[in-house]
Amino acid sequence: MIGVLIAIALAVLDTAIANTALPTIAAKLDVSPDASVWVVTVYQLTLVAVLLPLAALGEIIGQRRVHLYGLAMFTAASLFCACAWSLPSLVVARALQGIGAGAIMAVNIALIRFIYPAERLGQGVGRNALVVAVSFVVGPTVASAILLLAPWPWLFAVNVPAGLIGLALGRSSIPETLHAARRFDWLSALLSGATFSLLVLGLGEAVHAAPWPRIAAEWAGAAGCAVWLLRRQSGHEAPMLAADLLRRPVFALSAATAIGAFAAQGLAFVSLPFLLQHGFGFSQVETGFLITPWPVVVAVMAPIAGYLADRWAPGLLGGIGLAILAIGMALLATMTAPLSTVGIGWRLALCGAGFGFFQAPNVRAMMASAPLSRSGSAGGMVSLVRLLGQTTGAALVAACYAVFGTAGPTSALALGAGFAAAASIASLLRLSLRSQ
Repeated sequence: MIGVLIAIALAVLDTAIANTALPTIAAKLDVSPDASVWVVTVYQLTLVAVLLPLAALGEIIGQRRVHLYGLAMFTAASLFCACAWSLPSLVVARALQGIGAGAIMAVNIALIRFIYPAERLGQGVGRNALVVAVSFVVGPTVASAILLLAPWPWLFAVNVPAGLIGLALGRSSIPETLHAARRFDWLSALLSGATFSLLVLGLGEAVHAAPWPRIAAEWAGAAGCAVWLLRRQSGHEAPMLAADLLRRPVFALSAATAIGAFAAQGLAFVSLPFLLQHGFGFSQVETGFLITPWPVVVAVMAPIAGYLADRWAPGLLGGIGLAILAIGMALLATMTAPLSTVGIGWRLALCGAGFGFFQAPNVRAMMASAPLSRSGSAGGMVSLVRLLGQTTGAALVAACYAVFGTAGPTSALALGAGFAAAASIASLLRLSLRSQ
C-alpha cells in the first residue's frame, strides 16, 4: 500500500506543482508566458487521454503491470524534465510524464481493491483519498519550497528517488490481479483519448479566454468522437467508456456525486486566492497558510470516513459530508472584509471536514458496485470524474469573472456551494437503491 500511495502522490502532485513554477521556467528558458503554459497543458491532456485506455489494458494484462510500467515511465520522464534544455524538450518530457501519471491513476483504486479484503475496502480508499486530497492541495506549497532552495529542474528531479522507492516496493509486494481474455481495442483507445483530451483542451482554453469558435470546434470534436466510441462499443462486454457500469444506478449516482463535489473543490481552490489577495489584502504567502485548514482537516477526516464507510451506507455519509461542504462554501461566499484569520480558517476547516467525509465513502460505493472483473474500468472512472470535476470548476471560475467582474470569486464560491448541494442530493438518492 505504501508503494501504491507513493505513486499516486507523485502523479497528483505533478498536476499542480508546475503551475507555481511557470513564471520561473518561462524566464529561465527565455520563452513567453503563453508558450510556457504548454508545460502544464500537455501533462493534463496526455493524462486524461490515456486514463480509460490504460484502465482497460489493466483488466487485460493486469493492473500490477500497468502500475509498474507507468511508475517507471513517470520516474524516467521526471529525470528527462530535470535535464530539459529547451521548451520543446520539456514539453515532450511532460507528455511522457503525463502518460506515466495516467497509468498510475488508471489502476490506482483497482489495485487497492485487490490489496484490501472487501470488508476493509473503505479503510484502503480512505487512506488513498487522504493522499490524493493533500497532494492536490499542497502542490503549490511544495513547489514554492523547492524554488526557494533550488533551481526549477529540482521540481522534477525530486520525483526520481521517490519513484525508485515506489518501484522497489511495488515490485516486491503488489499482488497479481485478474486477467481478462479479450483483445485490446486500439481504435476505441484513440477515440477515448480524443474525446477527453479535446474536452479538457476546450475547458482549458475557455479559462484562458480563447476564441469561442475554436473552443466550440474542440467540444464538437469531443462529442463526435464520444458518439463514435459509444456506437463502436455498443454491446461490448467491457466497453472502454464504461457504459455498462453507468447503467448501474449506484455507480452512475456515485459518478455524478464525484463530478459535483470536485467541481465545487475546483471552484474553491481557483477562486479563493483571488478573493483573499485582492478582496482581503493578504499576501501570496499568507494566502497559502490561510487555505491550509482545508487539506489538514481532509487529512484527519478521510481515514475516519473510510472506516465508517465499511459500516454505514456511503450514500448517507457522502450526503452529510457534501451538505457540510455546501454550508462551508456558502459561508465563504458571504465573507466580507475585514475578517480575522480565525474567521476565515474555521470556514475552510468546515469545508475540509465535509469534503473529507464524502470522498472515501463515494469511491468505495463506486468500486463495490462494479464486478471484480471490471475493477480496472471502475478505477479509471474514479480518476476521470475527479479530473473532469476539477477542470470544470476551474473553467467556471473564468466564466464567473467574465459575467460578474470583480465579484467573480464570491460568485464562484456561491456556485460551488450549489454544486456541493446538488452532489449531496445525488448521494442521498443512493439510499433508495437496494444494492446500497
